[in-house]
Amino acid sequence: MVDFSKRSNQSEMMDDFSLSPNIIYPIMDELEVINKLLGGHRVFFDAFNGMNLQDGMSISDWGCGGGDSLREIATWAEKKDLDLELIGIDATESAIAYARQKALRYPEIEFFCTDVMSTAMKPNSFDIVISSLFTHHFEDQNWVALIKKMVDCSRYAVIINDLHRYPAAYYSIGILTKLFSKSPLVKHDSKLSVLRGFKKGELIRLLKEAGVSKYRIKWMWAFRWQVVIYK
Repeated sequence: MVDFSKRSNQSEMMDDFSLSPNIIYPIMDELEVINKLLGGHRVFFDAFNGMNLQDGMSISDWGCGGGDSLREIATWAEKKDLDLELIGIDATESAIAYARQKALRYPEIEFFCTDVMSTAMKPNSFDIVISSLFTHHFEDQNWVALIKKMVDCSRYAVIINDLHRYPAAYYSIGILTKLFSKSPLVKHDSKLSVLRGFKKGELIRLLKEAGVSKYRIKWMWAFRWQVVIYK
């Protein structure tokens, strides 16, 4: 029996920052396809539509993985005639190498291999801090610390795109990855990611613990939470 009543604390295989390129690169390819199929990037574009983005603003993607979110944002910004500074940050060296390789034609994107919780991340460093399917890797106490850090490092807003812990999400991603994924890691972590995801009440409680009062939570397809925190 699968327990959806509370967040799982089981570690994902992707939490290993030392994964080699021959393991990471195929995984990044698959995750990008899955994210596109499930419309994950719409969470950011929907949030951006309610903001007054201007030329020269900086957006930093924490836990950027293969950098697909920033590449999609760069393409979106180009269509909007917006000149944005895009910064991806991840603690897995092989993921950063992959992200740099895939973003060669995007001079507005930079990637750095850094732990987002380190002292290298300074207050008010970015206009907007975003994350996609990243915060569920943190257990509750560390999630609160992460959110405090994201808010501290942003000047205007934080946008979180993460998973709704729900049976339909769990079983559907299991079927999708069984049919199309060749990676045992993706098959394992995709379902576990859902179990590490959130219910709305949990997000409200955790945001309160983080001292956040100005925010919006919105459910979006497919089984995503959009959390926008305003400063």
